[in-house]
Amino acid sequence: MFYWFLKWVAIGPLLRLVFRPRTEGAEHVPAEGAAILASNHLSYADWLFLPMTLSRRVTFVAKAEYFTAPGLRGWLQKRFFSGAGQVPIDRAGADAASGALISAKKVLREGGLFGIYPEGTRSHDGRLYRGKTGVARMALETRVPVVPVAVVGTDVVAPPGKKFGSFTRPMVRFGPALDFSRYEGMEGDRYILRSVTDEIMYEIMRLSGQEYVDQYSSRAKEDAKRREADVSGSRTPGPDQKAS
Repeated sequence: MFYWFLKWVAIGPLLRLVFRPRTEGAEHVPAEGAAILASNHLSYADWLFLPMTLSRRVTFVAKAEYFTAPGLRGWLQKRFFSGAGQVPIDRAGADAASGALISAKKVLREGGLFGIYPEGTRSHDGRLYRGKTGVARMALETRVPVVPVAVVGTDVVAPPGKKFGSFTRPMVRFGPALDFSRYEGMEGDRYILRSVTDEIMYEIMRLSGQEYVDQYSSRAKEDAKRREADVSGSRTPGPDQKAS
């Protein structure tokens, strides 16, 4: 009930009034039954605007630490994230990826909508980066359709590294559902997983209009930080320069 309270009473009406988000292609999301919503990831605000455009509940996976913190603050945090449509990564998995898959399966088995960001982390420069194959494994093992989603403009509302940006009207675009039943029983083939993931990322790119980079976002962020450090280091005068 807290989810619907946030969506229709507390947060949702305010965001609709201020930002007036637009929606295209919502008819591609099944009215009932399980489906995976695979979206690009520009801002922490994505998880607010994407579910707002649909009448159905959308569940995302979140770090288990959000649900296990001690004390009153931890209890409030757990209640908020649970009520806001987040589920913790199942620590029964050997790592975060397998734990997220276990959590996703629970939602999909119950006929829910599960949201996932195949890039794994937010884009730091607005470009679309290579998707991780967890979304493909999830689709093949659960045998549910994948709806590609493009969120546009949230990086203006809440840019990376900042809490607030400037005003714009965010857009959420949904593409036709992708059916991967032709790969049934092949979820253990890494080439198939890469092919399915690339197909999903292509549709997200087509919907978002982003430039695609065939590199993982986490690696691109590390490279960008390294370049910045090299530039700042070259600008710092050395001992000989200071002496002169």
